Amino acid sequence: MKALDIEAVQAFVRVADLKSFTRAAEAMDSAQSAVSLKIKRLEEVLGRRLLERTPRSVRLSAEGLAFLPSARHLLAAHSGALESFGVQPRRLVVGISHHVVGAELPLLLRQMKDAEPRVVMEVRVATSRELLDAFDRGLIDAVVILRHDSRRLDGELLLEEKFGWMAAPDFVHRSGEPLRLATQAEPCSVRSMAVAALAEGKVPWTEVFVGGGVLTVGAAVSAGLAVAALGRRVAPPGTIDVGPALGLPPLPSREVVLHTGVSDPQGRSALRSLSAAIRSTAV
Repeated sequence: MKALDIEAVQAFVRVADLKSFTRAAEAMDSAQSAVSLKIKRLEEVLGRRLLERTPRSVRLSAEGLAFLPSARHLLAAHSGALESFGVQPRRLVVGISHHVVGAELPLLLRQMKDAEPRVVMEVRVATSRELLDAFDRGLIDAVVILRHDSRRLDGELLLEEKFGWMAAPDFVHRSGEPLRLATQAEPCSVRSMAVAALAEGKVPWTEVFVGGGVLTVGAAVSAGLAVAALGRRVAPPGTIDVGPALGLPPLPSREVVLHTGVSDPQGRSALRSLSAAIRSTAV
């Protein structure tokens, strides 16, 4: 059997994780056709079909699922071999809005680490305003935030975050009573957006839970305590958008934007992988 091409193995792992040739190509700074060709040749060397392809999706075959752990070990060993020369690690400080990241955080971290194993990542999760302020003061290398207004239009658009009135399936709202709302503490742009929508729709509401982040607000929603304005992509698993059923006003979408001044190859590679991973979670 021929030796395996490391870049082909990397392409396979990227497609397996991101479930998309497009996103894998973006993460690898390559053309989609080149990624497809690498995987095709890898399959030919192995004599196995690793991926099941359809016009709308890509998923691991049984052989691909069996090969994936070994592929990860091979890439880790390759990275370890490169690190044997004692290259000084690059530290990358990335801020991510807690309205942008949810249960997919492990995927984002894995993609960044797989892209540049020698990069030491420092990830901060906070509000978009706090992160953008830290970025402008040079305290953070890159930030992924929600764009709430037109005062700042620079940055790379990653996706449109769609918001809904999220609640547990067994949440009960009694007619005539104020809507029970879970929010984040002020100042919070998503809280302001939700309150403005309710005011415009003349929907009475009462704040029954105030959290210190989307994780705590999501927990209150999952517990059936209240409804919350959350991005559908990052809402807790099992929650549903009760807006249409309760006649609540629609919420506007918001752009998720990457701001960075990073120019070195290692940092750019890690951020490309982060961007591709975030785009792969779009709903």
